[in-house]
Amino acid sequence: MDNRTNTIAGWVLGSMGVALALGIAGNMIVHPIKAEKAGYPIEGGADDGAGPAAADKPIGEMMAVADASHGAEVFKKCSACHTIAQGGANGIGPNLWATVGEAIAQGKAGYAFSDALKTAGAGKKWDFEELNKWLTSPRAYAAGTKMTFAGLTSAKDRADVILYLNAQGSNLPLPTAAAPAAAPADAKAPAAETGNATAPATANTATAQ
Repeated sequence: MDNRTNTIAGWVLGSMGVALALGIAGNMIVHPIKAEKAGYPIEGGADDGAGPAAADKPIGEMMAVADASHGAEVFKKCSACHTIAQGGANGIGPNLWATVGEAIAQGKAGYAFSDALKTAGAGKKWDFEELNKWLTSPRAYAAGTKMTFAGLTSAKDRADVILYLNAQGSNLPLPTAAAPAAAPADAKAPAAETGNATAPATANTATAQ
């Protein structure tokens, strides 16, 4: 090696040595802070009736406070596959006019329903309870269904869109929500809710949006 090559190699080695020394010195002066646990906690919001906890509420209770105008907005997620106007044509999915109360997987101008839905819905009608189950997860309701929509996780969204669907040619009476039984007059402490008494659901009507 000539003198020039030796000089270049010396400078490179020297630079590496200086960089190493500076790194060691920096770590001695400033100690890295390590978290005890990776990540950070995320505070959950209060239950607004639309999350998983609300999914277990009876459909009658949810329908009593449902909002058909919001249901019309939620239905826009369905409009890529379904029409809902009276006399509307079937598309990827069947026309949904007057669906609430109809027999499951039947009619709809000869729409070709999947065998999975025919089996799961045999002898049943699209009442409020069945629609709630279906909209929660179509695949769980009828494994093998042609419907690719994953479902609505929000109980409020399901109740709202069911109310909207009901206003489109069905207009069936809304289900009633269970009400707590009155406490005995001589009770020393508040009685637990029994859910045996029932009360009419709040009237909630809407027109097509």
